[in-house]
Amino acid sequence: MSRENIETSRRGIEEAFNRGNLDVLDEISSDDFVGHDPLAGDQGVEGSKQQVAAYREAFPDVEITIEDIFAAGDRVVLRWSGSGTFQNPMMGLQPTGEKGDTVRGITIDRFDDDGKIAESWTQWDTLTFMRNLGAVPEGAAAAG
Repeated sequence: MSRENIETSRRGIEEAFNRGNLDVLDEISSDDFVGHDPLAGDQGVEGSKQQVAAYREAFPDVEITIEDIFAAGDRVVLRWSGSGTFQNPMMGLQPTGEKGDTVRGITIDRFDDDGKIAESWTQWDTLTFMRNLGAVPEGAAAAG
């Protein structure tokens, strides 16, 4: 089952993010799927599709590269990096037309007994992402 789960998680990145086939998220996710994301919060499949569509709209050349992927029990862990050119407005911010710094993250997918993703936790470099959007100035320090 681990090999199948790895391929399912890989499809989510390669088909949805990299190719824009959002329908794949319906195929690979359970009916009660919940995705946990530090920027988007908790959401179901429809929310995840909207989130991916928003990223693809703002960064039409977005490319997510899977750096590592492995399975343990009912979980698949992906370490990934992403980049793209900020070409359309996002979160009320105007595009810079520039390719931002690479953003890195880790996603853990939990699979149900039917081989579908039931839950997904993503932690990623939201600070670099917000800097790429121009929402946080370069060199800004955290308040202490």
